[in-house]
Amino acid sequence: MAAIMVFAVFLVAIFVSVPIGMSMVLGSVAPIMLLGKGGTIEQVLNNCFSGANSTPILAVPLFILGGVIMAEGGISRKLFNFFSYFVGKLPGGVPCAVILTCLFYGAISGSGPATTAAVGAMCIPFMVSLGYNRTWSAGLIAVAGGLGVIIPPSIPFVLYSLATGVSTGDLFLGGVFPGILIGAAMMIYAVAYCLRHNENQATINERMNELHAQGLGKIFRESFWALLCPIIVLGGIYTGFVTPTEAAVVSVFYALIVSLFIYKSITVKQLIPFLCSSVKTYGGLAFVLAFATAFGRVLSLTKATKVVQDFIIANFTTSFSVLTVCMIFFLILGMVMDTGPAIIILAPVLLPAVQELGVDPVHFGVILVCCLSIGLATPPFGLDLFVAGNLAEEQPMDVAKKAIPFMLAFFIAMLMITYIPGISTSLVNIVKG
Repeated sequence: MAAIMVFAVFLVAIFVSVPIGMSMVLGSVAPIMLLGKGGTIEQVLNNCFSGANSTPILAVPLFILGGVIMAEGGISRKLFNFFSYFVGKLPGGVPCAVILTCLFYGAISGSGPATTAAVGAMCIPFMVSLGYNRTWSAGLIAVAGGLGVIIPPSIPFVLYSLATGVSTGDLFLGGVFPGILIGAAMMIYAVAYCLRHNENQATINERMNELHAQGLGKIFRESFWALLCPIIVLGGIYTGFVTPTEAAVVSVFYALIVSLFIYKSITVKQLIPFLCSSVKTYGGLAFVLAFATAFGRVLSLTKATKVVQDFIIANFTTSFSVLTVCMIFFLILGMVMDTGPAIIILAPVLLPAVQELGVDPVHFGVILVCCLSIGLATPPFGLDLFVAGNLAEEQPMDVAKKAIPFMLAFFIAMLMITYIPGISTSLVNIVKG
């Protein structure tokens, strides 16, 4: 009864538009106050404090801050010029360069909306000037921006690690091949679309010739420091030189040094607004993370997680069946709930059950994050959809229609990731030897 009450109160609160953090609080205190089960109010408050007072959790706001500094430092244009130099003249080369930029920029920002905003602000006007449809360009950016939460360092992977105890480094490794596969699937569609609709090749060649006239040496020198960022951050983690939290600190200082002293694209006076922007982005999530610890503790004391585990094991006998249902559920949930809260709520509840059916925790985390990332570009609440729509000055629903083929390409890759665990786990196994 207590377990059912936790979920019932939480879901009703969500349904009537109570903020997720407060919904967790209501779900946590309901069995305590009404049934006298699930601990005490003092324990709930202590768990909230311990949830916020955590060193690993510092990685989240620090990665956000590093991403903000890099975005304002004009890193996206340097990356785009680098990739355009090699593929820009090929059929569909410019859209492919945009996808590659999103793929690589995700390794800097760790955030879908940040990737969409930074790359879209520069690439949408550029693509329109080359003759590409404005709404189609926005749809491309909206879906490709989701790669920012899959390619490491990924903020959702950090949250999944905090919620489940799975190694952050393993999750980062697990996201590499899936991110590349999804990017490749989107590029295949982009090339097919451009071949079918006849690009303005004369204008494209003219702009690419201007880029080539600068020479590979200059293009590489300008993009070198941007390309080096993920190597430093991820290399530090995988060599054991720094922890993920320390790597987040490194990313902030690296972004400051590169943007202030090398590219000289920002000033010291701009740092305070950057800090304010990062705090605003992280503030709401911080409350959710704090309350999630108390919520998880009450779920454990009321044996709610055991109820879910028993239900799944009783109704699903294979990893194939449970992953199919989970994937459909995650895809639907991603349309109406933000990625961070969804991971914090679902991961600790579902992971024990799917592990009983032989699902690797890294593989499950990759599936969860990939499915929810599609939701960033799907109506009615896809955040990337609204960001790209605002940048293109188009209605989000119009952008969503043009984004559908890209989402289908994403989904095809998602099916492969779900049913071929090696895509997520092979790199982890290779690194671990």
